[in-house]
Amino acid sequence: MVLRQLNRRVGALTPQLQERIQQLSTPQLEDLGEALLDFNAIPDLENWLMNHEN
Repeated sequence: MVLRQLNRRVGALTPQLQERIQQLSTPQLEDLGEALLDFNAIPDLENWLMNHEN
């Protein structure tokens, strides 16, 4: 669901970004689902991932 929302919000995700998102824990995915509402472009997602990945 988060991947579909991101695709709609910021555009098509690269396979690398999709893989990074699929590696997130459930709490991280929940946080991302909330944060993506503020995203405008892929760099917003990349910045979020850099700050929230293990």
